[in-house]
Amino acid sequence: MREWPVQDAKAHFSEFLETCLTEGPQVVSRRGEAKAVLVPLQDWNDLNKRAKPSVKDVLLAAEPRFELDIPARTDWAWRSVSIEE
Repeated sequence: MREWPVQDAKAHFSEFLETCLTEGPQVVSRRGEAKAVLVPLQDWNDLNKRAKPSVKDVLLAAEPRFELDIPARTDWAWRSVSIEE
């Protein structure tokens, strides 16, 4: 991953973008400190999909993602409902 100072990224944006598309993510730095990353759109979409799986992905996953703590039926709290006429 190449690091671009912000002024170089601005001045050579076409090259910056092309490098991102051909070589992968590119880091932008300000005052020598990495601040941002330019990534190809497909990589971004893949990252978002892994971060927030769809309900379909969760339901069809081979392994459970979490344990459900379902209380026994005898432990359920029942509330009485009064019907006023």
